[in-house]
Amino acid sequence: MTLLLLAVACSSSGSATSGSATPGSGAGTSGGGRQTVRFLTSGAPEEVAAYRTAIDAFEKAQSEVKVELVEAASNKDMLTKLSTSFGSGNPPDLFLLNYRSFGQYAAKGAIEPVGARVAASSAFDESDFYAAALDGFRFGGQLTCLPQNASNLVLYYNKALFDAAGVPVPQAGWSWADMVAKAKKLTKDTDGDGKPDQFGLGVDAELIRVAPFVWSNGGAIVDDQAKPTTLALGTPQATEVLEDFLDLYRVDEVIPSEQEIESQDVDARFQAGTMAMVFGSRRATPEFRSVAGLDFDVAPLPVYEKPVSILHSDGYCMAAASPNKDAAWKFIEFMVGPQGAPIIARTGRTVPSLRSVAESTAFLDPTAKPAHAQVFLDNIPNLRSVPNISTWPEIDDATSKILVDAIYEGGNANEVAEEMSQATADMFARAQG
Repeated sequence: MTLLLLAVACSSSGSATSGSATPGSGAGTSGGGRQTVRFLTSGAPEEVAAYRTAIDAFEKAQSEVKVELVEAASNKDMLTKLSTSFGSGNPPDLFLLNYRSFGQYAAKGAIEPVGARVAASSAFDESDFYAAALDGFRFGGQLTCLPQNASNLVLYYNKALFDAAGVPVPQAGWSWADMVAKAKKLTKDTDGDGKPDQFGLGVDAELIRVAPFVWSNGGAIVDDQAKPTTLALGTPQATEVLEDFLDLYRVDEVIPSEQEIESQDVDARFQAGTMAMVFGSRRATPEFRSVAGLDFDVAPLPVYEKPVSILHSDGYCMAAASPNKDAAWKFIEFMVGPQGAPIIARTGRTVPSLRSVAESTAFLDPTAKPAHAQVFLDNIPNLRSVPNISTWPEIDDATSKILVDAIYEGGNANEVAEEMSQATADMFARAQG
């Protein structure tokens, strides 16, 4: 993280150069006289193919801008490429970032804010987008990146496993206790070796998985959403939820062991038909669709006191050092607008941030799984987000390690809350936002 911040700091004080092998853009122009925009992103094969289709459509619709797609093998690889390119002073013109990650770049002035461009756009204005997605990309009061999607956390479930066990599928308004009861019925030793090989539930040990339930229970994850100084997980509302998470392995016995997850993660188990339920955002849909015979659907999250979900959103961000900002913005307008957004939405990957596209058949396709895609849109009024601060990726990493240890090695919810607060104190102290 220190190297990353140093790299960004260096890039924000210089200008982009051409001719680099890194994902930088330079002031390049294609052979046909078009201005070239380099766009860095990662994604599953279906998603990358959709970007190529959208780029082809964009290039056919106008003659001024050409887009060069720079692929990364994974989100981690993309962030590494981005850090390297900022360090060389030659970043890509455009890149797609999750809202939980963009603050570390925005704090160093490495991202060109887009608020003024949205205000001047003839293609759309802010009111055309879901407010929760826009707010996820505000930093220091400015709209910094334009959200591609307004996804959120839902529960995916395997309909065939529910039917085989005679367990009713989840319905809106169900409780955490309801979920655990179903998970117990769906956790089975199918080969008779005395150990479960089908699990009722899969959940990643991350603060972003805990947060919506804390909010649902009337608690908070930080002391001040706008200017957080510490985690706020020591309240009774938060520790009740933490204890429920800790119980999933040691008491309820409905999730795999740490070793089993290391050998096959929760999404892979769901795809293999050996896990009945898993928490996930819309990002999981394309891969689940690609599995022949996997009959899956989605349901809202279980409720404590009130329904709440958490924002999962990626945004198109422009490098402040790019000499091609006008061309990059032209591409952003296309990609989030009514021409480009449906192309990406049809892959299943996104809940479009533009309302008109999200409410169209490009997203609500009655012939495509999940059948209840409307759940994602129904969640939007109940969305909350993590704070927009520069050190949030560090906080994510630190709390995840603590949660993993607590779930699998045993821990008291109050002690876990205190340990997470202490581990992240310096991160909050250094935060900008």
